[in-house]
Amino acid sequence: MTRAATDTNPNKMKGLWITALLGVMALFGSLSIAVSVGAVGVPLETVWGIMINKIAPDVIAQDWSKGREAIVWDIRFPRAILAGFVGAGLAMVGASLQAVTRNPLADPHLLGISAGGAFGAILALLHTGLFLGLLTVPLLAFFGSLGATLIVLAVSQFASATSADRLVLAGVAVSFIVMSAANVLIFLGDPKATHTVVFWMLGGLGLAQWDQLMYPAVVLFFCGTYLWLKAGTLNAMTVGDETATTLGIPVARFRLTIFVIGALLTGVMVAFSGVIGFVGLMIPHIVRLLVGGDYRRLLPISALCGAVFLVWADIIARTIMAPDDMPIGIVTGLIGGVFFVWILRRRIG
Repeated sequence: MTRAATDTNPNKMKGLWITALLGVMALFGSLSIAVSVGAVGVPLETVWGIMINKIAPDVIAQDWSKGREAIVWDIRFPRAILAGFVGAGLAMVGASLQAVTRNPLADPHLLGISAGGAFGAILALLHTGLFLGLLTVPLLAFFGSLGATLIVLAVSQFASATSADRLVLAGVAVSFIVMSAANVLIFLGDPKATHTVVFWMLGGLGLAQWDQLMYPAVVLFFCGTYLWLKAGTLNAMTVGDETATTLGIPVARFRLTIFVIGALLTGVMVAFSGVIGFVGLMIPHIVRLLVGGDYRRLLPISALCGAVFLVWADIIARTIMAPDDMPIGIVTGLIGGVFFVWILRRRIG
């Protein structure tokens, strides 16, 4: 077994708990600020007063207007929470893909998984209709992500692109193809409804609603728990297929399972947030600098850091051009593009 998989140094575990505690505090602080700031500023004490009053009515005297309460509770709180869910999910997917592909550039956006999710969401919105109710968009987004994942694997096998770098190139190629197919769906759709797909193409959290948060929350909990329970296997996969095989790990089946889990997580997140790139690429690398490469530490801290990052990206998107919202995908794309260049330079150097 690798050192990363067996390391139980008490000092490192203590450092993990301290880092996790700081991450949780940063997340709660970020959520508070996200709900407070905007075109209409709301004091922090009012933000938490409204939240406490919703959970336990009449505990706090209500000294705020109904309009302000609607802004905080019906618009900003679900939006901030959705940002946390999406950031955590994409960060965990990116970290897991980097393990099973042994490629530091692996990311659901670069591998075409996000594009597949957007294709499924656009298909549901413009052509099939919500024939399964609220489940229609996330379900078709999942199947789109899964289909794109399988196409990437098939293309990599067909082109003998077995190396890590070529797998990313195959993913980028498939992403362009899938997004072209999505554009065809937009072209063939109702012109009056096509403005809604801009949300999916550029990324945004403005449609977040309380009654829809259950779906990303449930998927994140179960998929995230599975990935964390498989942290030891992910550690072994980072060393190489041969080492993993000698440890009794069914390498091909496990890699496919991680791709399916990644497709499910990404598809559901894309269904509610649109295409948001580079979160899965950046966050795991930053976390490795903080807690090392052991996936028992890397996955939960990546989830926390991904949530905090996307909450702040949404804050920037909402305030930089207030009262208009900038698509959050633009913010993550600008930051992620610079980070991508930094990773390339670091690898070459």
